[in-house]
Amino acid sequence: MSDSSPVRTDTVVLDVWCELQCPDCRGALDDVRALRARYGDRLELRLRHFPLEKHRHAFAAAQAAEEALEQGKGWPYVEAVLERVEELDRGGESFLVEVARELGLDAEEFDTALIDGRHILAVDADQAEGKAIGVTGTPTYVIGGERLDGGKSQEGLRERVADIADRLLAGGTA
Repeated sequence: MSDSSPVRTDTVVLDVWCELQCPDCRGALDDVRALRARYGDRLELRLRHFPLEKHRHAFAAAQAAEEALEQGKGWPYVEAVLERVEELDRGGESFLVEVARELGLDAEEFDTALIDGRHILAVDADQAEGKAIGVTGTPTYVIGGERLDGGKSQEGLRERVADIADRLLAGGTA
């Protein structure tokens, strides 16, 4: 049976290229929360890792975020770490494990994951893909094939993402 009505997409994917030791990513949390509130289940937020060399705990934090995702609390963990970027800078891996404990995650498993490196390949793959599509800093958003760089300025980004999401959800093109 053929349906000639316009194609409507039920969900839109927003890739959020993030680094958990990045103050600009912390600043972007309000935008991410507002977008999540506006779209609910119609917006699939995907955390993509882009640890920057200038932040010494960023790679470990990305691995920890993967472990949190595996334990069912990926975004709550990311938000908790980003809210306390300065503590991550001072505390490193012990801080990452403490945040896991505070969120009721298996902190011992976190510690083990950081030691055995089970999430290194996932972080490396995200970083390589980011470089391949032109990500140079964080936060960077990709929605509907369009890359929006939030590392330079957050000004107007939430509205731009919302405009693209609205078009995609209505079945238009970005």
